[in-house]
Amino acid sequence: MSLLHASSRALLSKASSIAKKATAKHHFNVTRSLTSVPSPPDGSFKDGKPTLQYAKALPKTFASMTNEQVLQFAEMEIPEACRECIIRDIMVVDQIEYDDAMKIFKKIAETNRRGMQLHALPFYTGFGAAFTAGIFSVPLVFHLDMVNWFNDKFVTAEMPPPEDVVTALEVGSASWGWMEPILGQVSFFLLCMQFARSQLQNLGVRPYFNWQRNMRAEYLVTQFPEYDAEFLRNYSKIDKIVGPHEMSD
Repeated sequence: MSLLHASSRALLSKASSIAKKATAKHHFNVTRSLTSVPSPPDGSFKDGKPTLQYAKALPKTFASMTNEQVLQFAEMEIPEACRECIIRDIMVVDQIEYDDAMKIFKKIAETNRRGMQLHALPFYTGFGAAFTAGIFSVPLVFHLDMVNWFNDKFVTAEMPPPEDVVTALEVGSASWGWMEPILGQVSFFLLCMQFARSQLQNLGVRPYFNWQRNMRAEYLVTQFPEYDAEFLRNYSKIDKIVGPHEMSD
């Protein structure tokens, strides 16, 4: 039992060091430092297993968690915990209860999603261009009508006689003379870009993604300056571009 308690204390101590964020901001006095993390009370475990009484105290929602637990999960970028930090900050600043603070948080969440689709446009454009190019590359190589159209518009090469372009493979053989350089060069370009991207990932660099995420976070802070800036930034940065995170209780 003592070994289990020692392990629990070590884990909570580590969480404390991760979540430690010294400082009270704005005009109210709130400390985030976790100077002491309580150990499980005596009688919580029996034969290395939790007792019924201790199990009943298990928090089942983020709203029922302690401040220390919420801070720990917020440092792990759990969206519900980041939301909970803002809600409790609102309660302190505005001196209101939880349900009223939740209404203000919803306004904050809506503000954070303003212009989100515009920021997502480069990603949608890249996806759409790649998907479209991949689909059209097949008929441009193997479909006779598409091959003839592309040849007339952009190549003007001499095609084999009709009896030699009956099957899709024969059409592909005829079109490969001008499609091979295009597809080969595009493939090599994408291979180089993929390698470059992997090196940026190794460096922890995501230029556009990080820029738009930081810009949204700073915008949210300017819109709600009365609330804790760090809590607002953390929440803004974990919000998905494609759609809001489905929050649990």
